[in-house]
Amino acid sequence: MPQTFNVGARSLFVTATAWLFILLGALASVLALVQGASVTSLLQSVQWPWLAKVLPWAMHGGVALSASLLACAIGLLLRVERARRLFIGLMVLAFAVNLVGLGLQQALFQALVDTTLTHASLPPQAADVVGGFVTATRTLAVAMTLGVCGALLWVIRRLMSPAVRQEFA
Repeated sequence: MPQTFNVGARSLFVTATAWLFILLGALASVLALVQGASVTSLLQSVQWPWLAKVLPWAMHGGVALSASLLACAIGLLLRVERARRLFIGLMVLAFAVNLVGLGLQQALFQALVDTTLTHASLPPQAADVVGGFVTATRTLAVAMTLGVCGALLWVIRRLMSPAVRQEFA
């Protein structure tokens, strides 16, 4: 059975994706500014000097990526083909950044735990409980990051489908 596409028809998927990333991009841009101030004060207490050098660059890259996704999402809402292609490229970049960011995420978490535990005196029973929470938190962070990566791949695949490409023709 042949597929029939309605030229110019606006799909709910593209509209919902555009609005979702407009909201997420705006929220991420605002939160990145607030987070920048808190990370600056945090870096003074972290004892890993390489993390203090890498983290500000990663945060500035995150702001640039979220602002770019915001702009491309607006173009996606307007059904601009060039914006769709740039959006797909930025989604691939966000996927790669999330995977690479897993290492930075775990290193930052370990630095925070090490710094906190060196200043706190805990009984052995409490240390075991804290260790369990730390392990659970790290595992959940990895699972959430991989879930986000899976969602990004699904959105990329849908935006490259013939039905969506026809919508931008």
